Amino acid sequence: MRTIAIIVAAGQGTRAGGTMPKQFAPLAGKPMLEHGFDALTSHPAVDDVYVVIGPGQEEALRAALGEVPFAIGGATRRESVANGLAALGQADRVLIHDAARPFLPHAVIDRLLAALETHDGAIPGLPVADTLVTATGVSVPRDGLVRVQTPQAFRYAAIVQAHAAWPADAEATDDAQMLRALGMDVAVVEGSTMLEKITHPADFAAAEARHGAAMRVRTATGYDVHRFAEGEELWLGGVRVPHARGLSGHSDADVALHAITDALLGTIGAGDIGMHFPPSDPRWRGAASARFLEHAAALVAAEGGVVDFIDLTLICEAPKIGPHREAIRASIAGILGLPVSAVSVKATTTERLGFTGRGEGMAAQAIATVRVPAA
Repeated sequence: MRTIAIIVAAGQGTRAGGTMPKQFAPLAGKPMLEHGFDALTSHPAVDDVYVVIGPGQEEALRAALGEVPFAIGGATRRESVANGLAALGQADRVLIHDAARPFLPHAVIDRLLAALETHDGAIPGLPVADTLVTATGVSVPRDGLVRVQTPQAFRYAAIVQAHAAWPADAEATDDAQMLRALGMDVAVVEGSTMLEKITHPADFAAAEARHGAAMRVRTATGYDVHRFAEGEELWLGGVRVPHARGLSGHSDADVALHAITDALLGTIGAGDIGMHFPPSDPRWRGAASARFLEHAAALVAAEGGVVDFIDLTLICEAPKIGPHREAIRASIAGILGLPVSAVSVKATTTERLGFTGRGEGMAAQAIATVRVPAA
């Protein structure tokens, strides 16, 4: 089942104020668009993500996400989605998400895709809790009403058919409305309060507060060992350290980054580095370990998490770590997008005891402290 996501980010966001479209404005430490993009790209069931932007927003997109697949939107949201569907080509399932809903839990994606097993479409929603009245003060029964959110999930053939059949001179409130107009069934699954839409300037502060209030601190450790070998380069924390021998491993054997990667994976219960990058897979032969750490950091970000601090201890008799400490700190900070002050690098020996004491290899221990949304 090939699943493609489309992020609709083609608006100008004028109601949100500011000097740039809201989807590119900073929120919780990065562009708003990046939050949803990270959540979708890191979900194991999502194969690719296309971003639909407005004309002239190409540079803003590259600044926010780098080189990613994109399409140029139309004058309306409906036209923008249609352009995105045309760009992505063939798929089995499509997720359509608004960039203005940045905090996207993986659990919502799971519920949507599960519902597509028996429905043509699925949307997340939350029950209406407030009393509803018309503009003239007439009360409206709220039983059975839900507030609809995104992403909305569809079988690819169904959403393409719905868009093709929709009248060109009419606008739909959302894509699910188009399916219902053709008599197709759309399930409603449990949404999330984290998916509240950002529209007005005050919504940014509310989103920041919601993001912060929902966070819980987690700490996890990582530990890794590699043996020394002749003819290998020694990489520590993404820095090539001059030494007579390097470390042996399937990748570049960066013991420091491997330990930090495991620590970050531990904070979200995502297993260990070997589960994500099996040594038996030839794709990772000689790979730079920065890719592993970036992957772990992206998984944390996809859960709405924030990395606060990394503490690394390198255990060896040689080489001396002191001369390289600041370069290693800066490298790790750069990979994770952290200030250097949020990375600690220490070194110790085992008083010539054990395999590290005999100079047979190196070990590293890392502790990661992150904040993640409360379950």
